Amino acid sequence: MHTHAEPMEPCAATGVLSPPAPADALEVTEFPAEPADVETEADLQLEPVEFDLEGRLPPFPHLFWHPLRASWWLIRATFGLASLVLLLAILAAVPIVNFATLGYLLEAEGRVARTGRLRQAFPLLGLAPRIGSIALGLWLWLIPLRLLGSAVSDARLIDPQSPVTLVLIALKYAAWIGITAHMCLALARGGSLACFIRPLKNVLWLSRQVRSGTYFATASREIRTFISGLRLRHHFSLGVRGFAGAFAWLLLPTAFYAAVRHSEGPEVLVTLFGGVLLVFAFAWMPFLQAHFAATNRFGAFLELGTVRRLFGHAPFAWLFAAIIVYVLALPLYLFKIALPPSDVMWFVTLLFVASIYPARVVTGWAYHRAVRRQQAGKRSWWITRMFVRLLIVALIVSYVFLLFFTQFIGEEGKRELFQHHAFLLPWPMLL
Repeated sequence: MHTHAEPMEPCAATGVLSPPAPADALEVTEFPAEPADVETEADLQLEPVEFDLEGRLPPFPHLFWHPLRASWWLIRATFGLASLVLLLAILAAVPIVNFATLGYLLEAEGRVARTGRLRQAFPLLGLAPRIGSIALGLWLWLIPLRLLGSAVSDARLIDPQSPVTLVLIALKYAAWIGITAHMCLALARGGSLACFIRPLKNVLWLSRQVRSGTYFATASREIRTFISGLRLRHHFSLGVRGFAGAFAWLLLPTAFYAAVRHSEGPEVLVTLFGGVLLVFAFAWMPFLQAHFAATNRFGAFLELGTVRRLFGHAPFAWLFAAIIVYVLALPLYLFKIALPPSDVMWFVTLLFVASIYPARVVTGWAYHRAVRRQQAGKRSWWITRMFVRLLIVALIVSYVFLLFFTQFIGEEGKRELFQHHAFLLPWPMLL
């Protein structure tokens, strides 16, 4: 299995945080600091600074000196985040493809775990506005076709051979050809929202490309750049391995927890035993998965000792992360009391992704804080560690207790106990 961390892009350099650190300190790869901004003539223009493909946000323009650029920055960032969450929600509703959604969440968690920077928590943010503009542009241009199709259907019911019906049919096919060609040209030009609202410029662009003989080369290059920027293979692989590692930890405890059919007699001891195992697994699972996301090694799921040592360096940060993970995870079971139709499943997964995403980011931040404090030789007082352990155990015991009743309110019965959407798939349709 491919176990080493994925190499950085050519534009980045790796570096290991330097000592002082104990002998067993965990090495974490840092992204380099971004260069200081230099005021140029381009900064004085109103053209917005683009998000890069790594998802790093450009510096926020000065609100007083560049109000238009600052406003565009906020609009683009908001539209990009909304498009990104919507894209993840749609992918999460598709079996097999939803592994890519889990991989993306792990990638975001790993970036924060390695750097400690919350702004690194949005991979693909550079592509998200373009994806959103493509979806919006296609949807808007399909509205006339739907209206014409409805009008043709009504006309055929009234009088199939009337001149009005024949005109509507001809208009429908002409609109279908023209709008299809326009949408293809808009996609070939890059798919920005401006490309969808300027059909004449698309035709002029096509004419120039055909005359120069570079149309196919340009279109092919743009498509390859767009597909490679999505990093589908990387996110899918990360999601499959992250799922496998977490599922291996949770399968046996959950099997004991769900094995009993009657809540009476000696069988209750089996449920209690499974509950104890789940408490132990849930205590370390968020940070084992963060450890895997930070190192991109499947063997990280076996390094419980490393994660246990990290806890002692930032216990309150880990307590905060555990609260966020389990408080946001439990209400999601309420949305599965009655499963929605498949054509609106993406709306429910939108709520799932919006709840799970912050938990991943906070867990990555807590992991990074523990690593930095370990490398600095800072360890919390043992009384503090014991106090936080008791609080975390109390939190998880409460979560496991409430989790037991989800099998009675969920439409899928005992399978609800095995889904663990906080660590496995955002919408576990495969289970």
